[in-house]
Amino acid sequence: MDIEQILDRDAVVASMNATSKKHLLQELSKSAAKVFGLESRQLFDILLERERLGSTGVGSGLAIPHGKLPHLDTLKGMFVRLEKPVDFDAIDDQPVDLVFLLLAPEGAGADHLKALARISRILRDRSFCEKLRGSDSPEAIYALLMEAGNAPGDQYRVAS
Repeated sequence: MDIEQILDRDAVVASMNATSKKHLLQELSKSAAKVFGLESRQLFDILLERERLGSTGVGSGLAIPHGKLPHLDTLKGMFVRLEKPVDFDAIDDQPVDLVFLLLAPEGAGADHLKALARISRILRDRSFCEKLRGSDSPEAIYALLMEAGNAPGDQYRVAS
């Protein structure tokens, strides 16, 4: 699954301000609601419910909050870089500053999991994440994500 299938140019935020995990989820919900034509409160509730199951902070300053929504017809992604890292209860206890939101239709079982795996593989590369952190514009961030997300053979995958 290529990132360009789920991430549009207008779904990249180069600088979001949030003071806590809850505040981040609220701001993320507002932004995603505007871009995708969704209801902000419903989106926030779904993301918060998912976080109660366990943090989507995957370590190294990254979080991949995700949820399934009724009435959504395709997978949708949004990438956000935070102005300042926030505590996100990540698995490594490090604050989060790079966030990839993934929204899926309720019946998107395998596609949802494939997209999560793809996003995770791309964002595992520390030097790639530093490039994202060093980019000031949504256009530059989008270009980096497209390059990495469409690379054959997962060129940004970190060897185990």
